Amino acid sequence: MDNHMKSPSALTRGNWERVNRKLVAKMLSEYMYEDMIHPDIKTDGSLIQCELKVSETKTYRYQAEKRLFDSYDVKEETIEVLESGEVRGATYAVGLLIDLQGLIPMSPETVGHLIKELNATLIADAHILERQEVSSDELIHEDYALLEGFMTGHPWITYNKGRIGFGYDDYVKYAPEQKKEIRLSWIAVKKEMASFQAVQGVSYDKLISDELSKEERERFDEKVKAAGGQPDDYYYMPVHEWQWKEVLVQQFPQALAFKEIIPLGKGADDYLPQQSVRTFVNVTNRDKHHVKLPMSILNTLVYRGLPSERTLVAPQVTEWIKGIADQDPFLRDECRVILPGENASMNVDHPDYVHVEKVPYHYLEMLGTIWRESIYTYLDEGEQAITLAALHYEDRNGKPYVKSLIEDSGLSTEKWLKTFYRVVMDPLLHYLYQYGTVFSPHGQNTILVLKDSVPYRLAIKDFVDDVNMTDQPFPELDGLTEELKRVLRSEPPEGLTQFIFTGLFICHLRYMSNIFVNHNLMEEETFWAFLAEAITHYQRRFPSLKERFELFDFFKPELTKLCLNRNRMVDYGYASGDDRPHASEFGYVKNALALFTERV
Repeated sequence: MDNHMKSPSALTRGNWERVNRKLVAKMLSEYMYEDMIHPDIKTDGSLIQCELKVSETKTYRYQAEKRLFDSYDVKEETIEVLESGEVRGATYAVGLLIDLQGLIPMSPETVGHLIKELNATLIADAHILERQEVSSDELIHEDYALLEGFMTGHPWITYNKGRIGFGYDDYVKYAPEQKKEIRLSWIAVKKEMASFQAVQGVSYDKLISDELSKEERERFDEKVKAAGGQPDDYYYMPVHEWQWKEVLVQQFPQALAFKEIIPLGKGADDYLPQQSVRTFVNVTNRDKHHVKLPMSILNTLVYRGLPSERTLVAPQVTEWIKGIADQDPFLRDECRVILPGENASMNVDHPDYVHVEKVPYHYLEMLGTIWRESIYTYLDEGEQAITLAALHYEDRNGKPYVKSLIEDSGLSTEKWLKTFYRVVMDPLLHYLYQYGTVFSPHGQNTILVLKDSVPYRLAIKDFVDDVNMTDQPFPELDGLTEELKRVLRSEPPEGLTQFIFTGLFICHLRYMSNIFVNHNLMEEETFWAFLAEAITHYQRRFPSLKERFELFDFFKPELTKLCLNRNRMVDYGYASGDDRPHASEFGYVKNALALFTERV
């Protein structure tokens, strides 16, 4: 056998069956939440008994706990398949998908691609399981950049590590859970092809001199001269090695032939990929920018490119968002919110695709760079940054990361959670109510800053993709430029509320609540009551905003149910439209916070 053809060591029968059982449970839970499957349900104490008949001869039988927000926590150890009189364990996630073809109206094309994404997800899960050696007690002391490599992906999307476009060799080299440092490749791009934007005080020359050593710049200059060009005629920008090999050479061949793009080789600094795969933390010099690069892989609903129109305005958005906090005493002095700015960006439009009407969006997102301020430059002595996603982590023995944090903090669970909610909600609510501006505060974008394992303050990132504003005539938005208004999404009141309701409550806290309940840390009602208390505490602090509390109402009995799995499986499929797909709307979700209404 060829020495390069080896079966991955993580793919053992034991690992495979374990990760499949876990994914089957997740699929059943989320497809029930999104109203794509409707098993027969019988109540038996705190558990419900579910039977999902997928054919005349085959039924899935399992137990689940009913949760608030119309959710279900399916118990993976109870799932069994009954077929033609025989009973077996449910260790075949792809088989479940195939069985659901008769119940969920998926096209054959969609099913085919989903099988590919589910298998890629399972392969990644097996690798994570194989290397899950660090306990939660140890992990709470891990560095921010390294902690990202322990995360397991989007908690809601069932095909969360599909990464269509990656081969297995790419997965091993570039996936964040592999925890492998890489060096970014650099190219020179003719200035006529590219645009450079930055916040005030940052020039192209300053940025490059900060990001590259003198030796690197001289080496790159020599490469340009050897190709017949003059360095002053070019911008230098980093690209991902995968993007170069798989996309850029094939899509920009004329620019390469005419020396409008010149490969320069790799930089000297080492980087670690974050959960998004395309954002990198400099681990050689932690104070240098984090770098966000386009990677034309399809993962969790969208191609991971950089939308050109948003890349162009990223520094403007940064100045606006940070300007709000700089002049607001509550955000600046009390919350001390951290806003790692997207200080500079570079965009290169494709010379051909820009002239194609309604071209699939990912062809317009292939080449660009965003330089984001490092979170490390904001941390004071004794502060530690973690992504919110870490609060979902459970180690190999089942101990939650958040439980280890609470134990280390010395606080009661109740005090820790109340502190957490105040730290997270105050700045998010203030931006929404006072300024009609909202972030998408999911677990990857939201950074919790701890001090002695206690929630201390909040950092919010990714302005270019996830800042949205109200469509109401707020005077606070009068100063926005027409360019920003054109590029940033404006939403009606419920649409704007959804960014926090779905992005944080449904997409993050719903799963954190499961951990608290399943590990006897707190009753479910108490978990959500503390969130309601944090919202009303803010509202009592700013009674002059009462009309806006009613406009963006987190206590409505029901809100529109946004669905992520349904989007790919039923509504959008794998078509390539001219706009990125958005969450599907389907029915309504009962809002648990309505149980704790305390109107201000």
